Amino acid sequence: MHQTKLETVRTRFAPSPTGFLHVGGLRTALYSFLFAKKNHGQFVLRIEDTDQSRQVAHATENLINTLKWAGISCDEGPEHGGKYGPYVQSERLDLYHKYAKQLIEQQHAYYCFCSPERLEQVRERKIAAKLPPAYDRQCRNLSNQEIQTKLARGEQSVIRMKVPLNGELTFADLIRGNVTINYKNIDDQVLLKSDGFPTYHLAVVVDDHDMQISHVIRGEEWLSSTPKHLLLYTYLGWQAPQFAHLPLLLNPDKSKLSKRQGDVAVEDYIKKGYIKEALVNFIALLGWNPGTTREIFSLEDLISEFSLERVGKSGAIFNIEKLNWINHKWLTSYDPEKLRELVLPFIVQKYPQAAHLDLTTLNNLIKLMQKDLVTLAMSANLLEFYFEKPANLNLSDLGNFTHVKEISDIIQQNLPINDQHTFLPNVKNSAKSAQIPLNMLFPVMRYALTGKAEGFGIQDIINVLGTTESSSRLQNFVNWYISR
Repeated sequence: MHQTKLETVRTRFAPSPTGFLHVGGLRTALYSFLFAKKNHGQFVLRIEDTDQSRQVAHATENLINTLKWAGISCDEGPEHGGKYGPYVQSERLDLYHKYAKQLIEQQHAYYCFCSPERLEQVRERKIAAKLPPAYDRQCRNLSNQEIQTKLARGEQSVIRMKVPLNGELTFADLIRGNVTINYKNIDDQVLLKSDGFPTYHLAVVVDDHDMQISHVIRGEEWLSSTPKHLLLYTYLGWQAPQFAHLPLLLNPDKSKLSKRQGDVAVEDYIKKGYIKEALVNFIALLGWNPGTTREIFSLEDLISEFSLERVGKSGAIFNIEKLNWINHKWLTSYDPEKLRELVLPFIVQKYPQAAHLDLTTLNNLIKLMQKDLVTLAMSANLLEFYFEKPANLNLSDLGNFTHVKEISDIIQQNLPINDQHTFLPNVKNSAKSAQIPLNMLFPVMRYALTGKAEGFGIQDIINVLGTTESSSRLQNFVNWYISR
């Protein structure tokens, strides 16, 4: 569907401060940011904290910091301010009360005095009858006198919107085309709770209108709520924004992405050593198709290339192998200095002595492992051989490798290493004379140097360990083999 070109594009990301930012939330924020920047518009951050019972301490701070980490900068929000603030819903209560009362006066909403116990009974009866567990509208037709009497008595109440009892609503979605929902499938939604806080449905409409949001980009789970919001726009006499509902994120088994099958918080991926360029790149491709075979995009590339027309309707598989591949591609593209800054905290966490290495040694270690690095957190394991001498040597670790005795003898004959550049060629010549294939020689030597039969090249290992340490480890292996 063709997008309407507005003079000023304004999008928003409006998370609830209920914990760490979900990867689905990051995608919503990213797409909203990309669309705004592609169209020279503004991107707004708004904190939706009207459900006070679900708030988590420091969650707002974490949300803001995670967006900053990802490079998603806000034009307006709690930190930046702006002419449409405040940008935290709990600071906007007077505005919601104003419009809730206006809806009451215009008879588009009504007071509901039903107790939680009665609502639960209604719900149970409807479920038993295999009907949608919607409110039965008992308070919808109370007389004005009954309402005033109950209010005067101080009876607890909420405000519900009046949904038409018949008909249907059709709206245009920028991703899904025309969507039609029958009014009979829409509940008389609570707009203002008994604690004085609005529900999402009232607050989101009031805020999006008040902040002049032109495009609402959000997850598919809000698709069924859109008619409620559009009704409110109509009742209040406001122009509605354009809507775009993003496809679900799915596990590999096509179930909805959940923590039961893997990490879902952006924070988890940061701790595991995924870098921002890679995670943003990967998240962008979860639903959006660039229309080419290209898969590596910087944030600047994404701003240039992104469009809602190329966002699909079907669910997007969160493929960790694909994320690993993208992360590896980005890490191998880094210059050593940039990679050193990112990787050193992960190495120091396991090997504190790494903080005291000289720059040359550290750079040599990073250059050695860079081509094999998938995540930053892998770095400590890849460099384990440097910080830990091989221990608990066991012949079974060498599997089916043969000629171990002859290789041990050859190593002994060429020790100590006087010249790190001639040592390996000399050993190879000795192996050739003894008719020992290199695919047998190298794993044994690598095992002697690192405690693992597979890994980095022998010459690279010797270069970073140095001649003294390499000679010591090789001699230890020979001594162990002789005395076993």
